[in-house]
Amino acid sequence: MPARSALTRDCTACGACCSAPDIAALHKPLGVPCTHLQPERPGLGCLCGIYEQRPQVCRSYAPDWVCGEVAPLPTLEQRVRRYLDIYGLSDALPLA
Repeated sequence: MPARSALTRDCTACGACCSAPDIAALHKPLGVPCTHLQPERPGLGCLCGIYEQRPQVCRSYAPDWVCGEVAPLPTLEQRVRRYLDIYGLSDALPLA
């Protein structure tokens, strides 16, 4: 596992926070990308398609060191896996 990154305060548009955790307000299960997450685009990353109307739980999310650790990984799948590993939730995912 890579060393932990310094605290990150700006969104990196990596998409992990919109894919890894479960979001009850959106009926989104653990480890599944939100249906509102737009496909990753070079130079822009993964952006929310309902950003202005996103639920309060999404508005309240504050990027932190986890974002700095997962953002450099090359794919959304890898970022989600690492995010869940950090929180000890990888075993909660269904087998692929």
